Amino acid sequence: MSIGFIRQALNSLQQQSRRRTSHRVSQWFKWLSPGLAIKRWLLISVGGVLLGFLGLAIWIRLTPIFWAIELIRNFLSRITDIVPYYISGPVVLLFGLLLLVWGQTRTVSSITEVIRPNPDQELVDVLLAHRRLYRGPKIVVIGGGTGLSNLLRGLKTYSANITAIVTVADDGGSSGRLRQEFGVLPPGDIRNCLAALADEEKLLTELFQYRFSVGDGLSGHSFGNLFLTALSEITGDLERAVAASSKVLAIRGQVLPATLSDVRLWAKLADGRRIEGESSISKAGGSIVDFGCTPANPPALPAAIKAIKEADYIIMGPGSLYTSVIPNLLVPEIADAIAATNAPRIYICNIMTQPGETQGYSVAEHIRAIDKACGRALFNAVLVHKKSPSARALIRYSQSKSHPVFLDREDVTKLGRRIVLANVMHEDDDGCVRHDSEKLAKVLFRWYSGAKV
Repeated sequence: MSIGFIRQALNSLQQQSRRRTSHRVSQWFKWLSPGLAIKRWLLISVGGVLLGFLGLAIWIRLTPIFWAIELIRNFLSRITDIVPYYISGPVVLLFGLLLLVWGQTRTVSSITEVIRPNPDQELVDVLLAHRRLYRGPKIVVIGGGTGLSNLLRGLKTYSANITAIVTVADDGGSSGRLRQEFGVLPPGDIRNCLAALADEEKLLTELFQYRFSVGDGLSGHSFGNLFLTALSEITGDLERAVAASSKVLAIRGQVLPATLSDVRLWAKLADGRRIEGESSISKAGGSIVDFGCTPANPPALPAAIKAIKEADYIIMGPGSLYTSVIPNLLVPEIADAIAATNAPRIYICNIMTQPGETQGYSVAEHIRAIDKACGRALFNAVLVHKKSPSARALIRYSQSKSHPVFLDREDVTKLGRRIVLANVMHEDDDGCVRHDSEKLAKVLFRWYSGAKV
């Protein structure tokens, strides 16, 4: 083995040691960061110890304390007679500080090994992130479908104070079957939002989203839907079932159904047909001229109204206009609460039109549909994707008569809405487009920072 190789190995080890030392020092300084709520409790603990000793000294009339102090004083005098004070003092002080640092290091390490949720993360980083997220703004997001759950994945990295108000009008797929067979509210959209807000989207979340592919009666159902259905039967309603599931998944925020009423959507088409049922409306292939629900004016969940009143920021969409966004606003108390708040409110317009619902719709027509359903203007701004999808995506979507939503600036401005233009799209290899959760959340918080000033 050559001397050069040995030197290189030694240099590498020294560099690694320096990096580890630097990292540890950096982590220790983080414990002194403001807002971590650690230093104040340590100081209170030290103060408690000092006051305890003082109280004990008063109680026993100082006699044992006096002799203990005299003994220590005589001992220290003997030491300073042998070793000068200007040498013994700093040595003892340094030794005491080393013992203190060593003891605190081992204490923190022992605690970290027990409670650290992720071995790859330092405990101080987890605490700092926790404090930052729970100091974030109170956000209410209103909608349903995959668009809402996709948005929540991005928002949860900025705030843990999120309330997702979700439509319960779904009557297709697994949710529709459970609704028909058990008479429960459809859990599908709620399940997706719970999974999106889960603190650790790993095994439990995968289990919650698992869909059975075989089995009589099980095929097509997701485990989360069955779990929520069973909990609804046990707890008495969907609200309690969702709260229990939230604890299991350790979600950031809360998910609430817009109403606990058994709501069914209906739509009148331009050709005179009346279509009933959420899953049937988009399949009818007509132009919607009127829209509503049965029963009319369903009561809102009180917790949803409370969240809206306390919100710092309200976001609507993205998602199917008539079957995901508007159904929440057909609950009059929700629309009234949104209209009464002074919080910034923004609507996220879809990137592509949806056949059977918004075929041929521009941005302004999306806004008019929401205003018509509520009887008033509920949001201040509309977020529109800026860049057109690729030619491959356009060809793919045109086959199903879907096209990019056209931004008619003048009409949107006349409707009194501010336009927020940004590149927030993700396009996969198959030409399928959707909102990018990270980009979308970043743009939404940038706009919120400017709007609240």
